[in-house]
Amino acid sequence: MMLFSLWQFCLLSLLLSYGVVELQASHHVYSNLQTAQLTSTHPKANDPYRTGYHFQPPQNWINDPNGPLVYKGIYHLFYQYNPKGVVWGNIVWAHSTSTDLVNWIPHEAAIYPSQQSDINGCWSGSATILPGGTPAMLYTGINPQNQQVQNLAFPKNLSDPYLREWVKVPQNPLMAPTQVNQINASSFRDPTTAWLGPDKRWRLIIGSKRDQRGLAILYRSKDFIHWTKAKHPLHSTNKNGMWECPDFFPVSKTSSLGLDTSTIGPTVKHVLKLSLDNTRKEYYTIGTYNISKDIYIPDKGSVESDLGLRYDYGKFYASKTFFDSSKNRRILWGWINESSSVNGDIKKGWSGIQAIPRTIVLDKSGKQLVQWPVVELEKLRTNEVKLPNNMLKGGSLHEVLGVTASQADVEVAFEMSDLKKAEVLDPSWTNAQLLCSKKGVSVKGSLGPFGFFVFSSKDLKESTAVFYRIFKSHRNYNKYVVLMCSDQSRSSLNQDNDMTTYGAFVNVDPLREKLTLRSLIDHSIVESFGGKGKACITARVYPTLAVGGDTHLYAFNYGSENVTISGSAWSLKTAKIN
Repeated sequence: MMLFSLWQFCLLSLLLSYGVVELQASHHVYSNLQTAQLTSTHPKANDPYRTGYHFQPPQNWINDPNGPLVYKGIYHLFYQYNPKGVVWGNIVWAHSTSTDLVNWIPHEAAIYPSQQSDINGCWSGSATILPGGTPAMLYTGINPQNQQVQNLAFPKNLSDPYLREWVKVPQNPLMAPTQVNQINASSFRDPTTAWLGPDKRWRLIIGSKRDQRGLAILYRSKDFIHWTKAKHPLHSTNKNGMWECPDFFPVSKTSSLGLDTSTIGPTVKHVLKLSLDNTRKEYYTIGTYNISKDIYIPDKGSVESDLGLRYDYGKFYASKTFFDSSKNRRILWGWINESSSVNGDIKKGWSGIQAIPRTIVLDKSGKQLVQWPVVELEKLRTNEVKLPNNMLKGGSLHEVLGVTASQADVEVAFEMSDLKKAEVLDPSWTNAQLLCSKKGVSVKGSLGPFGFFVFSSKDLKESTAVFYRIFKSHRNYNKYVVLMCSDQSRSSLNQDNDMTTYGAFVNVDPLREKLTLRSLIDHSIVESFGGKGKACITARVYPTLAVGGDTHLYAFNYGSENVTISGSAWSLKTAKIN
């Protein structure tokens, strides 16, 4: 029997008195949806590009992770899904559950068009856990005028740990653009998890823009039903364009534990993450939340641009965090889109996957976040191959044998005995991605490139290189700059694929610490974590030669100076996903 707090009882009584709208059992309302559909083929059973442990449904298009939460010990992932094809459109909230964030069970779609306020699509949103433990889901719906409006849904049965049925409140939409509030009706989406202030009022932000000024529009509510727009946004920045999928949450300055979204205090900093529609890149800033003025102030030097910080410097977008109250950690989900062409997606019968969920904490410096794959993933490790301290001489290449190279986890550390011969970093080299393109794996230096060739054919005609280079700072020759690259320029003989090279500067000091690299390899994806999670790069890879048993993994050092490598590689078992 469910026990309700007085607050919960009053809220649910209010909803029932209005006559809650139940979602229908079948998804039959799809009038005037966003795109015409392309017919897809059913995925092949032996598809070499299907992932073994990354989350994806059996077929069709997916994008943003939505409303992740934990309830009664069960993890829930909702996500944008097209049940009719492999391109975007007909969007509903698909739903899967897990007890370990690794193996997932599918359920019927949780939220789909059924009201006037969402009849043209149910777009992204977030979960909030109300006092007493009731989940509430706020999401963007598209109304008959194709305006973006904000809606609310609750679980129908709180005794069901799988939360398989959801009901929408009849007051929907709760927030909508009007002439009075001057909100852009085509740029008003993706409500965040709400937080409760000391004044007992709820707050949330919604992404928007005015001209090219990005806005985090702030709303407040006393009862979670009636919301009032604040006079000023929580934060805004000029020349950013539309702010999609905002995320706002606290992080601890003194602990590696995660914090509930409503936590404030002297040992807390706040993070504001934005997905920029103009560039399809995400940026986050670390700063101070002034609760009395309801404004967020980024720390000095923390900016929403290419000079700023990103969760991931590769393919990673529309991310969403949630507080895992069962283990006191904050977990990050992110959508990874394709590098294959639309025609390629149609042949595959599917498009898009989710990144491995990552724990996220504030670095000891207080200047950036650190991410790491959830520890539960390690239970898939098998057949460990140890890489004992071994000298990688300049110009050398060594195959890593004994692991399944198409489905593996590699975690190593590099050490350099002498950094004095490092190349001086040109002061104009401020863009890491451009620098990695300029100095790809084929450009030999002194300290680098060194790292791994993944998804490699035996003869290296196809390969994706994940590697480091070390430079001397042009300001101080006793300080060093570490560049991490993911070079896809030779990843496939299929020229229809996106083979962009990605890069990031990693805030580590190779004089005082080992240079670590962990790569999760999974058939058509490699997620790489540099500097113990200080920089992450995700790439989608579709080789033609290096598939299945013809996939090889090499450690290499193409620099002139010797590098020592140590660590382990594991084959990963296949997870049970949908």
